[in-house]
Amino acid sequence: MPERQEYLPRQTVAAGITLWDWALLPFVLALLALLGWGASQMTHPYQLGQPLPVTLDAWELPYYLLRTTLRMFLALVASLVFSAVFAVLAAKFRAAERVLIPLLDILQSIPILGFLSITVAGFIALFPGNLLGVECAAIFAIFTSQAWNMAFSLYQSLRTVPIELKEAAAVFQLSGWQRFWRLELPFAMPGLLWNTMMSMSGGWFFLVAAEAISVANQDIKLPGVGSYIALAIEARDLGAIGWAILTMFVGILLYDQLLFRPLVAWADKFRFEESGSENVPQSWLLDWLRRARGAQRLHRLLSRPLERSLTAAHRRYDGTSIRARPRRPPPALMRAWDALLAAGFLFALWRLVNFVHADVGWAETVHVFVLGIYTLVRVLLLIALAMLVWVPIGVWIGMNPRWANRLQAVAQFLAAFPANLLFPLVVVLIVRWRLDPDIWLSPLIVFGTQWYILFNVIAGASSVPTELRYAAQNLGLTGWLRWKRYLLPAVFPSLVTGAITASGGSWNASIVAEYVSWGDTTLQAAGLGSYIAEHTAVGDFPRIALGIGVMCLFVMTLNHFVWRRLYRLAEDRMHF
Repeated sequence: MPERQEYLPRQTVAAGITLWDWALLPFVLALLALLGWGASQMTHPYQLGQPLPVTLDAWELPYYLLRTTLRMFLALVASLVFSAVFAVLAAKFRAAERVLIPLLDILQSIPILGFLSITVAGFIALFPGNLLGVECAAIFAIFTSQAWNMAFSLYQSLRTVPIELKEAAAVFQLSGWQRFWRLELPFAMPGLLWNTMMSMSGGWFFLVAAEAISVANQDIKLPGVGSYIALAIEARDLGAIGWAILTMFVGILLYDQLLFRPLVAWADKFRFEESGSENVPQSWLLDWLRRARGAQRLHRLLSRPLERSLTAAHRRYDGTSIRARPRRPPPALMRAWDALLAAGFLFALWRLVNFVHADVGWAETVHVFVLGIYTLVRVLLLIALAMLVWVPIGVWIGMNPRWANRLQAVAQFLAAFPANLLFPLVVVLIVRWRLDPDIWLSPLIVFGTQWYILFNVIAGASSVPTELRYAAQNLGLTGWLRWKRYLLPAVFPSLVTGAITASGGSWNASIVAEYVSWGDTTLQAAGLGSYIAEHTAVGDFPRIALGIGVMCLFVMTLNHFVWRRLYRLAEDRMHF
């Protein structure tokens, strides 16, 4: 590799260690030391009710940022593993898809406060007398704000692999394992990366709920940026909120430079068309790692087991034999599976009727359904407005990779900006001008979830084949005809994925947006989110369960009758 050695001193190359290795060594050691020390702080002795030291001293924010980034990184790794397993099972097995997709609809509609209400006691009991139980509850809460979006993205990509690429995999006689690593995962990589960035931003958005846990009159504030923001809101300290915003920006910038920008630059090789040299994503850290011999050796060491598995997992028959034909499960087995699912549904319905009749009453249930309709109107209206704004912008950014690289960190910061930090402005304006909270609290619902649409549209537009762009130019498509025949069909699958996740996230965000507090001032909008937030604060579990159940029902109905049908349309008609 002479082209990579010409700028290195010969004696260092001969010794197998370059100057880049020596420069990288203190950086890696410092990072490992910080991570190790931060992880050790997560396992201190702790008893329920014991106050944890969280202050508004700005000098503590670097330490809080370290604790927060560790939680978010662990949640991100768990989300990637979950997404890979879920997407493969749902995309490859029809019987599994019938269970997993509705299950994912339910999971993404359960608010973070709902997960915390159920899991906090279990995690604390799992690690008695140790802070690790509360830390696991916070990590799990962040996981629930990240995983569903990534799982939907990977599932959508696996279902919409172009037919010609599937035919090429069949010609080369790739096994299922080889097809996933050689074709499907590389094809899904651009969308998965952008949705991973969005999921990380979603974790920042719900950070206050994850780190400042207030369930059943228990107030647990873990040291972190989210608990710092919660404390600043309680104290009505605008200066502390300013320091929190600056700290969040630093954290997002570090994640962008040290994780996402190197991944985006590395994943550019998975594009199925060549891009100009001026449009290739750049990363100083990736260039650094490529020049370091130690990093190259570590990469070869870690990738060797995967390469061996790809060699071992080859097809033992050609692609034209009878064994190569897809095998459908026996019809009797599918009918039995459907009957089992129907029986499970009827049992759950019977338990639900008993619960409503015994614990909350039918009048309360009707009232909660009416509140759900209020929130439904807000969600649909705001998602439609977000599409009108962000689809053209996302298409333009995705079609211009140079601008995509420049705006990557900005988009992450905007997507991560918690609605809680807008509470001072919102409360002051509504109280001063005597505005209607039912109307003017509504924009907070879509403030953090509109970015799901933007990020997915950017990913879809950046993956449009170059020959399709040239064909649209040669045909002279302009104006509405260009959008109707070329741009909208090109990004439609990604747009539907963004709409599904934005819709589910908006229902989740309604809990924060419809019940706003700033110091001793509380504003409440009539809706399902404020109902759940109000009863979570006092620990009324029957009404929490009722609110979450009604929210799940609304989200599943919306997904089934609106988004899922658009999803099937994307699969059937929008392949290129």
